[in-house]
Amino acid sequence: MAGPDEGAGSPFWRFSLATYRKPGVAEACLALQDGFSVDVNVLLFVMWLGTGGRRLDDVETQFVIDQAAGWAREIVVPLRGVRRRLKEDAPLVDAAAAQAFRTQVKRLELEAERLQQEALYRLADRLPPGGGSPPADAVGANVEALGRALGQDFPAAQAALLVAAALPDTA
Repeated sequence: MAGPDEGAGSPFWRFSLATYRKPGVAEACLALQDGFSVDVNVLLFVMWLGTGGRRLDDVETQFVIDQAAGWAREIVVPLRGVRRRLKEDAPLVDAAAAQAFRTQVKRLELEAERLQQEALYRLADRLPPGGGSPPADAVGANVEALGRALGQDFPAAQAALLVAAALPDTA
């Protein structure tokens, strides 16, 4: 996850870019996406909220999931599917043309994710302000709440890596 103008966008978008590039984070996010059907943008959003001490309850977490679901299902996931399909083998089209097209699809997928994140950022105003929990506790609680909402127990090592990566001064 990297954009051409990484200084632009909401504080949430900038948090996501910085966090996602930390060691192990991309792999942990993709493992949760592929193995547990986690919307990585929602995961990053609840983590970002936690960095400000905002702890979501189960109802608030489900609200975030529900708000993000349509865009993810109708726009992001199909673009990801096309990009992944083109990585393996493109029917009919020669490999070089397929890879050039894949690059364009990848840019569109990233833009769709950025738009989703900007919408989630605006959604933060519709959530209770919170702010009373220590960030490490809030990030961890929010990741756990996301797992509960999805009916999943995330692997402890991946959850711990994500919590640590979300916090300032953590590589």
